[in-house]
Amino acid sequence: MNTMINKVLSTRAGYGLTVVRLFVGIIFAAHGAQKLFGLFGGYGIAGTAQYMESIGLAPGQLMAILAGGTEFFAGLALIIGLLVRPAALGLTVLSLVAIFSVHISNGLFMVNNGYEFALALLGGSIAVLVEGAGKLSVDRAIVG
Repeated sequence: MNTMINKVLSTRAGYGLTVVRLFVGIIFAAHGAQKLFGLFGGYGIAGTAQYMESIGLAPGQLMAILAGGTEFFAGLALIIGLLVRPAALGLTVLSLVAIFSVHISNGLFMVNNGYEFALALLGGSIAVLVEGAGKLSVDRAIVG
């Protein structure tokens, strides 16, 4: 069990990945706050649920809670650097769902609601998943 915990929490990354982790975490946490709490111009759970249903992700309320909860809590995990690999895995899956259920048919560019922003967040999430939290993280402090 100790070996498994060390694998999840270990990091070989430096300060650069710490910066990536922080910025990606802030963006995801803010998006989750929009979905869950209606902050930053978001629609809250009810509005997000209605949208989820409209694109075929049902049941809408469950999907809104799962998406918003993953974005918000995994984003917070990235910000503080705690359990970043499990958080990044959840955000990777979430980004793939967003790309293929919402954005892919619109092409790459954001001007057409394309997938370029989601792709950038996917890249950041995968980098954290592979490399770990970086030098300035709770994960690194735990494993030493």
